[in-house]
Amino acid sequence: SPRMDLETDPDGIGKLMFSNGSVDKMENRRPEVLMPKEDNPRVEQIRRKERFGLDKNGKPFSKVKSFQLRDGIFEAILDRFYKDPTLIAYGEENRDWGGAFAVYRGLTEALPYNRLFNASISEGAIAGTAIGYAMCGGRVIPEIMYCDFLGRAGDEVFNQLPKWQAMSGNILKMPVVLRVSVGSKYGAQHSQDWSSIVSHIPGLKVVFPATPYDAKGIMNAALQGTDPVVFLESQRIYDVGEWFHKGGVPEDYYEIPIGEPDIKRDGKDITILSIGATLYKVIEVADILEKKYDISAEVIDARSLVPFDYEKVLESVKKTGRIILSSDASERGSYLKDMAQNITELAFDYLDAPPVVVGARNWIVPAHEMEDYFFPQTDWILDAIHTNIFPLDGHNIKNDFSVEEKIKRSRLGV
Repeated sequence: SPRMDLETDPDGIGKLMFSNGSVDKMENRRPEVLMPKEDNPRVEQIRRKERFGLDKNGKPFSKVKSFQLRDGIFEAILDRFYKDPTLIAYGEENRDWGGAFAVYRGLTEALPYNRLFNASISEGAIAGTAIGYAMCGGRVIPEIMYCDFLGRAGDEVFNQLPKWQAMSGNILKMPVVLRVSVGSKYGAQHSQDWSSIVSHIPGLKVVFPATPYDAKGIMNAALQGTDPVVFLESQRIYDVGEWFHKGGVPEDYYEIPIGEPDIKRDGKDITILSIGATLYKVIEVADILEKKYDISAEVIDARSLVPFDYEKVLESVKKTGRIILSSDASERGSYLKDMAQNITELAFDYLDAPPVVVGARNWIVPAHEMEDYFFPQTDWILDAIHTNIFPLDGHNIKNDFSVEEKIKRSRLGV
């Protein structure tokens, strides 16, 4: 086989990691469906929903009335099933009851069993067969019901899915969108955010949308592509409406480029960067900072982890001079730490204080009634700002974010 000359082309292997293709359908034939898309009962139900989640007074519509994050994912996937005849989807309970979290409700009526079916409780088999199907030329959406069980598909997700494109010299494509639900309120083995683990693996694109608009646009982009994408979904926010995109979630097709963060709120005094569902805690923090302390916070939603374009974050930090980062992943070894390091190196001359990371505790996830002691809360972020960035006049600290506490926790391994 021909040898790569990395002296002449030092980025040669890097160029093979992603194919970055844009393909409507993997084969040119009529998709097999059971009804016209517009006649689908879920589609008819969604037509009656509010595609922007706030009324004219800025109050949220009821969850029943709002176009939800799960609806955004559904619309993108349904649209692709009617475009790409090779697309299949499967996982535990995918065909029954609309899946475990009702994302697929309405697909059973639209698709024959060979395109949407239930899988056995074997994450390794779910991921492994998806890889094989993609290698044979198909597009596939396998689902891992809980993020915690990615470990049961470790070799498939870490050694096979991200590597075959580069190992084949980009002859093979890997159009696999691996849906992974991040749990909540299910204890130690069903509630972990492992976004940092998959982000560490070269060859995987990793996204974590937190709004209906972003979920639909990013899923469209993932399904248009030819690369493996780990599509993380927080169970906390499946029913959230669209609060940020003023036009609401478009009915028509659109894509959001993978890797582009989004400014959810403009500000001038401090930047807050969030990953996943923590966006909504961060918005609460921004409201408190503004109303109680007259501090203007710029809120940025990462949306994607790999790839990630730092330009908007760096421009924000140049303006504010300060940044705090938060997600539901355990803090030690988290992707937030990687981001904080990069921001320090790239924006050192503009920082008035070191970047501060607020993640979940380095524990097992406790029982649901104790989750507020494990996952980041609004008072955690405010305490971290007060302790490590600038004092908040009259603020009463509830949580210890001091240097001494950090050293103690590190010494204890927690």
